[in-house]
Amino acid sequence: MPYAGFWRRVAAIILDTLVLTAVDVLIDTLFYGTPLRCGTMQRWTYQNQHWSQAAGYACNTGGWWSFFTYWLYFTLLESSAWQATLGKKALRLAVTDEEGNRIGFGKANARYWSKILSTFILGIGFLMVAFTRRKQGLHDMIARTLVVRR
Repeated sequence: MPYAGFWRRVAAIILDTLVLTAVDVLIDTLFYGTPLRCGTMQRWTYQNQHWSQAAGYACNTGGWWSFFTYWLYFTLLESSAWQATLGKKALRLAVTDEEGNRIGFGKANARYWSKILSTFILGIGFLMVAFTRRKQGLHDMIARTLVVRR
């Protein structure tokens, strides 16, 4: 099987992030009437033996649903007949088990949550894709999956 390399997978995640950001903006607009929630942000800092309050201005998009939509997006699409998110599909990639078969919801779920570990170790779990024989990240190894070119 032709394994998907590091840069092709990076391009796919960029496309997926654009799609998910658009979904977040749409949901924010529906709930709040604006895609960005902006306001003052306060933080306490300790300087020169005194506590002081610093104020700033911050904007963000996405709420509790971002967490939920990201999980559903990756888990449902990678376990679907497509075997890929929209970004992976656009780049003709698919997520399979180690024998090349379609993965189920449970394996897609394990793969998604394992990405947290790949992230917590300074992204090294993702960089492993560039250096392993079968182009697997740590999350792929944990879930026993491959990302292949179609």
